[in-house]
Amino acid sequence: MRRVAAVILLLVVLTAALGPLLAPHGYNEEFRESLNAPPGGRFPMGTDDTGRDRFSRLLYGTGVSVLLAPTAAAVSIVLALVFAVPGASRVPLVSAAVSGLTTICLSLPWIFLFIILRAKLPLNTQPAQSVLLTFGLMGVAGWAWPARVFTAAIRELRQSGWILQGYAAGLPLRRILLVHGWPHLRAIASAQFRILVPAYILSEASLGLLGLGVAEPLPSWGSLLKDLQHPAVVHDNPWVLAPLGLLILVMISLEALQSAPEGAI
Repeated sequence: MRRVAAVILLLVVLTAALGPLLAPHGYNEEFRESLNAPPGGRFPMGTDDTGRDRFSRLLYGTGVSVLLAPTAAAVSIVLALVFAVPGASRVPLVSAAVSGLTTICLSLPWIFLFIILRAKLPLNTQPAQSVLLTFGLMGVAGWAWPARVFTAAIRELRQSGWILQGYAAGLPLRRILLVHGWPHLRAIASAQFRILVPAYILSEASLGLLGLGVAEPLPSWGSLLKDLQHPAVVHDNPWVLAPLGLLILVMISLEALQSAPEGAI
């Protein structure tokens, strides 16, 4: 299952990266003579109510959601490491300040912040700005929980025997951190990254359903799923379920990769 999941994710990532080359039409190219057209040779998944090719928009939307969610997750991991180092400080005032900031970030209702920020943007917001706002804010908002994990790990490492032995041997702090400490934190960072990626994909899809995600006309999985809010559209055009099916397939594959192999402790 893990190998199948890895192959599926690899195919999805390659499709997302090559989406503009594979798409037969532009994501905002309209064919007014073919509104709500059924699937056919020219339009493999039909067209929407403005005549845009659904298959091309799915390819572009997959690129936006699949490729930018890992970028936002990487931003969160970097910020978490930046805050975790002072958070694990032996200076009580510094560690208490970072701990308080982390608690505040964890308790903030970020969905309302998205609503406020989108309300401040004009209706003709450029797609690039909406992408930066959506994934950038997710990356900034998601550092708090990984920071707590890193802080606990750094405190534990600081008390380990081999770290104390390095201090006793006179090794510089930079060498202890980069050569000896980072390999232990890297596994934690990888695990946190794998947790954040599917979380951000689902967050973008949820925000898109609420109209707070990537702005039109640039597609994303969230904006493509908005058609599911209309049962009549789904009944008459069942191919609009394709983005949902792809989203579920990616989530299952990510979960399969994160699960421990059989026999592992």
